[in-house]
Amino acid sequence: MSTWNYPKFGAGLWHFANYVDRYAVDGYGPALSTLEQIRIAGTVEDLSYVDVPYPFTEGVSVSDVKLALADAGLKAIGVTPEIYLRRFSRGAFTNPDPTLRKQAFELMHEAVSVVRELGANYVKVWPGQDGWDYPFQVDHKNLWRLAVDGMRELASANPDVKFAIEYKPREPRVKMTWDSAARTLLGIEEMGLDNVGILLDFGHALFAGESPAGSAQLIIDHGRLFGMDVNDNLRGWDDDLVVGTVHMTEIFEFFYVLKINNWQGVWQLDQFPFREDNVEAANLSIRFLKHVYRALDKLDIVALQVAQVEQNPLLAQRIIQNALLTAIEE
Repeated sequence: MSTWNYPKFGAGLWHFANYVDRYAVDGYGPALSTLEQIRIAGTVEDLSYVDVPYPFTEGVSVSDVKLALADAGLKAIGVTPEIYLRRFSRGAFTNPDPTLRKQAFELMHEAVSVVRELGANYVKVWPGQDGWDYPFQVDHKNLWRLAVDGMRELASANPDVKFAIEYKPREPRVKMTWDSAARTLLGIEEMGLDNVGILLDFGHALFAGESPAGSAQLIIDHGRLFGMDVNDNLRGWDDDLVVGTVHMTEIFEFFYVLKINNWQGVWQLDQFPFREDNVEAANLSIRFLKHVYRALDKLDIVALQVAQVEQNPLLAQRIIQNALLTAIEE
């Protein structure tokens, strides 16, 4: 039996849902209710938390979700209001129709109530439809004001709840309003509130052309890292592949930055196994993350920091390889 004191692992509940794209509009599997997704998530080894989309599927109440989570041995880390679906295809915070903006706010306030009832850590805000598609489509000053002022209004009305903005450069909009670590931090600082932060998605940082480790350090330096997701991609798109299957060294650097800053939080999966078994994908991901955790324990941090002072890339690589490969051999 393992004696390692591993961190808590989590996953977006969508990891266990049915997936749709423009080629398989009827989905890659059967439609599953919120409760069925929770049940499947509960079969993953060492999974402790899920991020729950809201609204739940038809006929499912908050009480039903609380009971299902308890039965599955899970807790909710966050609640994600679905402000990015067809109803808000022209935006949530930035929709040109004030009636639809009002509806988006109503949905987010409902999600706040669910966070309180489930005892979750935060409302995850991913306004994927906020942005633009064509040059001259928007007044950029007005668009930014709607985004920043809207988040300020939502968070200031609920000071007891944390709000974690998940940025992404594009998709579904050609250009999203919250598109980078720096821009998101700038907007949060303009808000002037303590309960607004960032959920850093490793794959979004890759997709944005950032160093995920560098973005993590920047966000931590501003005290705004409220949560994080891990996955992988080929950098050209938000592929949401199984973590560690492409960028093993960069994922190790990402968690190294979290370790040296003593960031304590759930190591959460945000993956879309379209054609793979979703439980197996989650188990494989957690297996890899455990290797990362053990490798961090073996890492000679003092020697690495000396190499970094010298900016010696080959020495740094030798040191991290020593830790990574030894941990994987175990």
